[in-house]
Amino acid sequence: MDWRKLLKSPKKYKFTLLGDLLNIRLPSKFSFGHNVIIDVKSAGGGTISFGENIYIGHNVLLASYGGNIKIGDNCSINPSCILYGHGGLEIGNNVRIAAQCVFIPANHIFDDLEKPIYIQGLRKEGIIISDDVWFGAGVKVLDGVKVGKGAVVAAGAVLNKDVNPFEIVGGVPAKVIGNRLK
Repeated sequence: MDWRKLLKSPKKYKFTLLGDLLNIRLPSKFSFGHNVIIDVKSAGGGTISFGENIYIGHNVLLASYGGNIKIGDNCSINPSCILYGHGGLEIGNNVRIAAQCVFIPANHIFDDLEKPIYIQGLRKEGIIISDDVWFGAGVKVLDGVKVGKGAVVAAGAVLNKDVNPFEIVGGVPAKVIGNRLK
């Protein structure tokens, strides 16, 4: 993407880029809604890169927070989603993310009762999403989770453990409720 052309047409692309533009890789073919924020400035930089043929809905926040976010080809991120990059967020190809999903590849350390939680730091294991995964509306994906190819995550689920390929999971915390191979 030619950044000069992009920045000269703000009415066509109604999203905000924060940070060093060299740390953001946009695809040549994409569709972004209004009020999308792509932030590689907050909390230490990082990178955000997109594959080809990407759809991002209205009011989506992608913030690297010192880590990296990598999104594969043919992905959709629907309205009001939040994707952070602290410990790394990798999303494969052909992934569908419904509205109001949140991906947080970090977790506060709170072991020391003598110190406030906010000064104890973060654990940052990262999140890895394989190809052809579907996330229903309102899913929360927590740090350290890996989701296998072809998995389906039911609306409202909270993922705090890995999901095997082709499993169907749901609930809080998410549990296996089916398998696409059967």
